[in-house]
Amino acid sequence: MAEVLEGTTLVHGPRVKRFEADFAAYAGAPHALAVGSCTAGLHLAWFDLGIGPGDEVIVPAQTHTATAHAVEYTGARPVFVDCDPQTGNIDPEGVAAAVGPRTRGICVVHYLGLPVDMDRINAIAAPRGLFVLEDCALSIGAKYKGVHTGLLGDAGVFSFYPVKHMTTAEGGMFITRHADLAERIGKKRAFGVDRVVGERKQPGVYDVVCLGYNYRMNELEAALGVEQLRRMDGFLARRRENYLRLELGLGRLEGLRVLASAGGDEAQGSFYCLSMVLDEALRPHRADLVEKLSALGVGTSVYYPRPVPHMSYYREKYGFGEDSFPHAAAISYGSVALPVGPHLGPEDMDYIVDSVKHAISEVRG
Repeated sequence: MAEVLEGTTLVHGPRVKRFEADFAAYAGAPHALAVGSCTAGLHLAWFDLGIGPGDEVIVPAQTHTATAHAVEYTGARPVFVDCDPQTGNIDPEGVAAAVGPRTRGICVVHYLGLPVDMDRINAIAAPRGLFVLEDCALSIGAKYKGVHTGLLGDAGVFSFYPVKHMTTAEGGMFITRHADLAERIGKKRAFGVDRVVGERKQPGVYDVVCLGYNYRMNELEAALGVEQLRRMDGFLARRRENYLRLELGLGRLEGLRVLASAGGDEAQGSFYCLSMVLDEALRPHRADLVEKLSALGVGTSVYYPRPVPHMSYYREKYGFGEDSFPHAAAISYGSVALPVGPHLGPEDMDYIVDSVKHAISEVRG
C-alpha cells in the first residue's frame, strides 16, 4: 500500500489485475473481476441480465439486505423464500414453489459460509433458463463437491468488508465461468467505456459502448487484498479449528442448539462464525444474555437482526406480516453469533463456552 501511495496510479493499475489473477487462481475461476463491493457485483449481474419492472428474482429471506437491494435497484421484485431451519440456507423446495412466469433468476446465499445444495437449485433453474447468482459474501474457501462457491451457478460475488474472512476495507470480487459475461461486467463496472486507461493509444480518448456504473476497485484496496489472500489458507484452518472446538463445547449445554455450518462429505464450509439458536425459554432473554457475555469480554452479533422481508422498507412496500417466514424469523430473533476468527485460539473457545454457560445460568436465576 505504501508503494501505491508513493507511485503515480491509484486506479486502473497493475495491482487490481494482480489481485484478480490471484483470486481467480485461488478459487479456480476462469474469470475474476474486482468491484467496489459485493453489493455492486450483485447489482451488476442483474443489471447485465436486463431485468426490470415486471420481473422477479427469488432471494432468501434469511440474508443481509444487500441481497434483496441488488434486485430492488433494478425495479424488479425480490421474491423471498424461507430457510432450512437447521442451516439457515434457502430452502430448495421453497425455491421451486416460488418460481412463476415472471421469474428471471435465483439468488442463493451460502449462509455463514455453508454451501447451498446447488444440485437441487440448478435442477430447478436449468430447465427454465433461469440465471443463478451466488451471494458468496461469507463463503470464501467454501466448496460444494470440490468446486468453489461462486462457480456453481452462472456467477458469484464475494465481499471484502472489514468483518469478512479477508478484507480490502471495502470491495468485492465477481467470478464466473462465462467469458462473455465477464467481458460485459468488465465494461459495466467502469461506466461502459470500451478501453481502460492502459489500453488507450491516446490519453483521454475512449468511447462509451453501454450504460455502466462506477463500481471499480482501487489500487490501495487491491494491494491489501493481495496480501490478505496469501494468508487465507491459514485464516481458514484456524477458523475451522476454533469452530469445531466451540461447537463441541456448546453442544453439551442445554437451552440452545448450534446452527449447522460445518458441512458434510459434499459441502465444505468456510466457518464464518458460530451461531447458537436459543430455545423458547431462553429466547426472550437474548438481550440479557448478550449483555452478560459482553461484560465477560465475549463479543457477539446476530446474523441477521430480522428476515429481510420483516425490515421496514420491505414490510411496508410488500405487506409482509410478522408471522411470515417462520424459520428465518426463529434464527433472526433467537440466535447469537459467536466469533471463531483467526485472532483467537483454543483457550479462547474454552473461555467462550464457560462464559455462555455462566451467562445462561445467571439468566435462568
